Amino acid sequence: MEDLQEALKKYWGYDSFRPLQERIIGSLMGGRDAAVVMPTGGGKSLCYQLPAVVLEQTVVVVSPLIALMQDQVAQLADMGIPAAVVNSSQTGEEQQAVMRAATQGAFRLLYISPERLARPDTVRWLQRVPLALFAIDEAHCISEWGHEFRPEYRQLSSLRRNFPDKPIAAFTASATKRVRHDILEQLQLRDPDKYIASFHRPNLRYLVHECDRDSHERLLVAALHAYKGESAIVYAPTIALVESTVDFLGDHNIDAIAYHGQMDTTRRRRNQERWMNDEVRVLVGTIAFGLGINKPAVRAVVHTSLPKSIEQYYQEAGRAGRDGLPADCVLLWRPKDAGLLAYFIDQLNDKAEKERAWQRYHAVKRFVESERCRHYQICFHFGQTPKWERCEMCDVCGNLPEWMRGKAAGTAPVKRKKREAARPRAIEIPVQEAPAHAPAEGRPAPPLAPVLPPLRPIAPVAAADAELVAFFKDWRRRMAERTAVPAYVVLSDAALEDLCRKRPANLRELLGVTGIGERKAELYGREIFAAFEAYRQGTRAAARAPRQAAPAEETILLLAEGKSFEEIAQVRGRQVSHVVNMVADMIEKGRVDYRREWVGEEAHGRIEEAIGRLGHERLKPLKEALPPEITFEQVRLVVAWARRREAEAGGQTATRNPAGHPSRPGSSPAPHD
Repeated sequence: MEDLQEALKKYWGYDSFRPLQERIIGSLMGGRDAAVVMPTGGGKSLCYQLPAVVLEQTVVVVSPLIALMQDQVAQLADMGIPAAVVNSSQTGEEQQAVMRAATQGAFRLLYISPERLARPDTVRWLQRVPLALFAIDEAHCISEWGHEFRPEYRQLSSLRRNFPDKPIAAFTASATKRVRHDILEQLQLRDPDKYIASFHRPNLRYLVHECDRDSHERLLVAALHAYKGESAIVYAPTIALVESTVDFLGDHNIDAIAYHGQMDTTRRRRNQERWMNDEVRVLVGTIAFGLGINKPAVRAVVHTSLPKSIEQYYQEAGRAGRDGLPADCVLLWRPKDAGLLAYFIDQLNDKAEKERAWQRYHAVKRFVESERCRHYQICFHFGQTPKWERCEMCDVCGNLPEWMRGKAAGTAPVKRKKREAARPRAIEIPVQEAPAHAPAEGRPAPPLAPVLPPLRPIAPVAAADAELVAFFKDWRRRMAERTAVPAYVVLSDAALEDLCRKRPANLRELLGVTGIGERKAELYGREIFAAFEAYRQGTRAAARAPRQAAPAEETILLLAEGKSFEEIAQVRGRQVSHVVNMVADMIEKGRVDYRREWVGEEAHGRIEEAIGRLGHERLKPLKEALPPEITFEQVRLVVAWARRREAEAGGQTATRNPAGHPSRPGSSPAPHD
């Protein structure tokens, strides 16, 4: 225990463990298998990183994302813990160098993808590495009943056969009882110690609002203005909507950047770094963003559509408030979202997969339509039955921010349907103590599953000087750029604010700051003291660079310069279809004049003739009636021209796009239009 406490303070800068961490570490150091379900931000990674340091052997961490692996390795290196990654982003020579060093015991932690771990050559190599244990991150991916099932995770069932004497620990933040059982079975865990933390996160306020087409955008803007200056994540369901939402926010003076799977790797990585380093506060992403993202001070997560499952929502919303301070999880959904989810489920061919998808669909629909406490519903979904009925931290329990109330929201809350008949049946789950034995002594350990009370929100402390905090955030950003690591790797927000409260004057006082261990003090101590001195001499945070032109204005300027749609897409880092949709929208609103050369004289004539026969309400019938060489983009532009001409003739302003939804820059028709 003395070794654990010493390492915790030396490397992590913490004086005590969070709930469950110490017991989980005891299980792993005692050579036992373990299954750990702990909410996002609960401190799962420390549970396998600390044993690696104290045991002085290598822990192999199985992780699904290259970016996540690289961030973890960078963070560990900054703490003075030797770690490495082996993945496809490296050259063959780099991989071989890491593999040779690993066999010599050079690393405490080694990050590998599930696909690589399934390769026979990887198994032969790891059998020569001094291994302590295997840690399976995002373990719910192994289950077909999980919301993020990945077939490559199924191959991890070979771990027990290939490494029969090594402990295996499975970690996840979002697994129902059925998924938990599947994890144990697939990984062939041997009489594992099971640790299940409470799914209740009392510092999060769940806000679910059913919108009509007019209130959806207004509420999104109102929400992000409410968190001005704070980090926020906005989830959009498609790549097209990610890009159009970024531009829509830009036109409303909210700086935001995009993150999705079709961006080139360099730009996607750069956007993530800009958000992590607080250069831009709002990131709009698809579900591709966030897995393993470790930014503690996210004050809001906003979903702009119905998620596919409660598990997905819980995991994504859980990226808010990882520092334990209050944060909001906002879900703005429309009835058409359910239709879109149903459409995609109907496209599934596998009968069992389709059935699982429908079950998830009905569960999330019940969640948003129910009049029962949101926190209660989430806990119950994951197999935990709270003793309380009201959380006082959700919209159902009456805790609403001002921007979501009546007139401020621009719409009255939609009346929910009564669903008392569908009220869930209570399930009794005994709350048991975790194994109290010391596993190393070889005493038997029954596989108990403690459901511990949730973490309480961090109690308010004396506020740090806001100007000093801003100064040190600017300092942190520059240090992050200089050392090529995310800002949170240099100092977490919690550590930074504690630093500004305590204002240490020497090394001993610096080591008393939460989150600053010996290695960080060695790396940044001199710069921190110099920064305090500069602040005393009158230096303040650098002024923010002026905002760039709004997206629509930038596009208009590029058009005026004679740029093609392809060139504009390249300049603005957007898809060509997105640029065309934005231009078409501006044509309808009379902000841009239509040019026939964008489409071609012959194509324009054919499309105009089809519009005369079929109308211009929907794109799909027009496209199907035209020759295949005429693109959706060409149809969209001519439709915009026809709508604008009709609006001018009628003295009205066109306000609807082909899908029958309100127009906005870059809006796209729904997939089934």
